[in-house]
Amino acid sequence: MKVTIRDKEALCAISPPALSAYARAAGWVKTDSYGDHSDIYANEGKPEIVLPRTQRLGDYANVVSRLIEIFAEVAGMDDLDLYRTLITADRDVLRVRVNGTDHGAVNVKQGIDLVSGAHDMLLAAACSLQTPARPFYRAGASKETSDYLSRVRLGQTEEGSSVVTLLLPVVPPPMQQPLDPTRVTDDPIERKVTKRLAAALSATRNATEQTVGGATNAFSEAVEDGTSANLCDALVKLITPFQALDISLVWARTRPMAHVQETIGFAEGDVPTLREAARTLRAQLPQYDFRSLGFVRSLKREDHETDGTVTLQVVLADGKAQSATAVLPQPDYNRAIKAHKENAPVLVSGDLERKNQRWHVSNPRLEEVVFDEPMSHEGES
Repeated sequence: MKVTIRDKEALCAISPPALSAYARAAGWVKTDSYGDHSDIYANEGKPEIVLPRTQRLGDYANVVSRLIEIFAEVAGMDDLDLYRTLITADRDVLRVRVNGTDHGAVNVKQGIDLVSGAHDMLLAAACSLQTPARPFYRAGASKETSDYLSRVRLGQTEEGSSVVTLLLPVVPPPMQQPLDPTRVTDDPIERKVTKRLAAALSATRNATEQTVGGATNAFSEAVEDGTSANLCDALVKLITPFQALDISLVWARTRPMAHVQETIGFAEGDVPTLREAARTLRAQLPQYDFRSLGFVRSLKREDHETDGTVTLQVVLADGKAQSATAVLPQPDYNRAIKAHKENAPVLVSGDLERKNQRWHVSNPRLEEVVFDEPMSHEGES
């Protein structure tokens, strides 16, 4: 049975950029203007169409209804499916599809966690746009990120499967035509977040497999691509109740990409690795007012310099010994030379942080060098 959409509000929800983006993707080309607010598009062997540039037309709903009929007939789709395509044509779409459910259904708690986990993934991706990227982001978001998330919409449910659909904010068309329309360097945040999420999910998927294969630094190396403890926590929340899930991103037609859709999959067997990755990445936060008793393992200073770089063996908050570099002023560096010669412990303080996958002590202070003191002998004159 043919379903014709007549609801005016539903028809007006389809934007002019969505109509023109769909038409261009389907092969229609603008040939002329039509009046003050519309354009004529032609497609060889297909009906000529008139696309409005604004919704401020008295018969906008009727125009959209007729376009849906034409697009659906050309594409061999029913009107309702074509409407669903158009309503998301100007938005990137995030879908989380789970497997291993009871007849395609999830309980209320699982449904809430799916929506919450999808939201947390977006938040992690948006936060990781900061420079430099960090292994963990504290609660809260910038005004730009908060505004972005407030414009995310929950999409319609899909029959026959457990899918959470998020309609991401409208992606505006580019203000100028790039040489390669699939590679826009100056993206708005509406596209930057989606691209960052795609890169972060792919990097996290790869890091998970590399870690299973014996790599010990795969997640730390993936931080630059958007992997974070926050993203790993979100994935754990999403995956835990199910056997597997697929996360797909469909790109808005207003800013086309080389591939229409990207899909990254995870399974319940990934949960322990992701949970440990979240814990490890969280431990990489800067430790302010850090103090540790350690040893000087190497020294480096150029002839023309007064300050020198030392490599220290220090103990982190989790009790593990790690190497950390520090740039010491001349007096402390001279004391470090003597400590290194005598293999004497040193008490160092400062702010411990990760830089380029290595620990570094900022604002270092060599508080004390613990030299062995000679034993006193009573009765000596």
